[in-house]
Amino acid sequence: MNDDKEPQGNPWIKSAMIWAGVIIALLLFVSMFDNRSTTAGGAAIAYSDFRQKIQDGQVKEVAVAPDRITGTLSNDQKFQTVPVTDPNLTTLLDDYGVKYSGQAEEQPSFWMILIYQSLPFLLILGIAFFVLRQMQKGGSSGAMGFGKSKAKLLTEKHGRVTFDDVAGIDEAREELQEIVEFLKDPTKFARLGGKIPKGALLVGSPGTGKTLLARAIAGEAGVPFFTISGSDFVEMFVGVGASRVRDMFEQAKKNAPCIVFIDEIDAVGRHRGAGLGNGNDEREQTLNQLLVEMDGFEANEGIIIVAATNRPDVLDPALLRPGRFDRQVVVPRPDIEGREKILAVHMKKVPLAPDVDARTIARGTPGFSGADLANLVNEAALMAARRGKRLVAMDEFEAAKDKVMMGAERRSMVMTDDEKKMTAYHEAGHAIVAIHEPASDPIHKATIIPRGRALGMVMRLPERDNYSYHRDKMYANLAVSMGGRVAEEVIFGYDKVSSGASSDIQYATRLARDMVTQWGMSDKLGPLQYEEQQGETFLGYSQSQRVHMSNETAQAIDHEIRTIVETGYNRAKELLKKHEDELHLLANAMLEYETLSGEEIRKLLEDGEITRDDGTKIKPSNVPAAGSSIPKTRRRKGPFGEPAGQGA
Repeated sequence: MNDDKEPQGNPWIKSAMIWAGVIIALLLFVSMFDNRSTTAGGAAIAYSDFRQKIQDGQVKEVAVAPDRITGTLSNDQKFQTVPVTDPNLTTLLDDYGVKYSGQAEEQPSFWMILIYQSLPFLLILGIAFFVLRQMQKGGSSGAMGFGKSKAKLLTEKHGRVTFDDVAGIDEAREELQEIVEFLKDPTKFARLGGKIPKGALLVGSPGTGKTLLARAIAGEAGVPFFTISGSDFVEMFVGVGASRVRDMFEQAKKNAPCIVFIDEIDAVGRHRGAGLGNGNDEREQTLNQLLVEMDGFEANEGIIIVAATNRPDVLDPALLRPGRFDRQVVVPRPDIEGREKILAVHMKKVPLAPDVDARTIARGTPGFSGADLANLVNEAALMAARRGKRLVAMDEFEAAKDKVMMGAERRSMVMTDDEKKMTAYHEAGHAIVAIHEPASDPIHKATIIPRGRALGMVMRLPERDNYSYHRDKMYANLAVSMGGRVAEEVIFGYDKVSSGASSDIQYATRLARDMVTQWGMSDKLGPLQYEEQQGETFLGYSQSQRVHMSNETAQAIDHEIRTIVETGYNRAKELLKKHEDELHLLANAMLEYETLSGEEIRKLLEDGEITRDDGTKIKPSNVPAAGSSIPKTRRRKGPFGEPAGQGA
């Protein structure tokens, strides 16, 4: 674990400098002995040149040794050469009057021999000492510190977080308040024989504030807070994860009472026996060590484990039993009250215009998590900065909400007039059906500006948070989802139906399947479950598996799903044919103004025009008069056996 002291330089740089110094010293040592004879004997020349210089009278004196000949020239320049077998050398020297002498072979000293012999052993011992020093070094900074924990110690210097910074999850905060009281005053519970839970598991969707809540516990209690990710335990080396778990608890004991927070614990705490290692998998060894440390023979007093995951279904049962993670605290997505409080926390850092209403924004963001709301406020601030404003107004929050929920506008996307007209009638079909379905949510906004992967969109927002849906609302949603497809058939004919309704059909089919197989809303099949959900919902889709059933039952399920979807289709066709004038009116208004709010759509259908806040009136042109109809073309049978709509 790392403490909060500033590191004294980079240990890797230190190691590199040490090794560079050792290598340079060796090179200097070798070069010194290699060049010793060269510097003492002078420049090296060939033996033939040596004989020629004697004959030319350029050699003054020489010293003959078994392995070399050194001497001085007439100009006092030193030289040396390697001798060859030449019995006439002394005669040649005598003939030319060169003074010569013998020289014994140079023998290295005792100390030099000792250095030569011991240098390899000294080098090996130096490397071993360096490796052992790195392995014994505290923390995981050492080059061989595989088994050291990577947990980081956070203190007030890193930013203290309290429960005042956590909003929208009051129930979860209350459940963890007891842990804070224990850390502040352990004797209060010990007097009555009570034991504080050893671990608390925070369960919730991504972005709901699990990590922030764990930091708030430490901030309120004023104790050390160690944080580590579940993936930091597992490495490619066998036994490293278990060693890191042991080291983490050893460091935690030194700082007790403290909190150890393990984020994404499902990375290491998955159900055992599901791997490929026959129980000896590295991840499973790490989990075994974690289980022992949390509740083994040795008591870890004063250490509270707080873990977070959004996949509680994959965790090992032994990890969730009492004595380890005693409590499972659900951190849900905030309701409208919670969203308003979370927005208030994040809006404190942003200069707001007077027209900003956190309640209105909270109402328009159902299903948003705390992270989503923080991102919304940030997007609004960035948008106001791009527009050169000094305050963030409600317009920026609305634009940011549309960007987050529907995607960025793709105004550079070029659409033909026919495609724009098809999109306008498609979205108008959704809107008209939604308006005339009593159980449908009210329309917030309709647009034909491409956003994300959609060419247009009708956004509906509930007036309050919904935790369950009734049958009439489900049938209303089916009719609304079919409204776009039906509008294309009614206006452009059966042959001109586009692929734009693919996501609508997918939604309707999935909803009808859930109604039949999981919610028991089929009169023919009764209140029975025919599919069981596997695991948590992922990306909006629940992984389900059909239970064992006969072929006749499976066929009956498929028939009921088709019947329910056809009911929504027929309901949408009935409404759009009945209110075809409104369909034309709204489609033409969207062609002219591209985006209309829910209130503007309501005024348009009631009065035939829209009066905006600035006093301008919007009245779409080229709208058929009331009671008139578009020219008729040939009819073909639709996909459900009924006549297709009139051609345009």
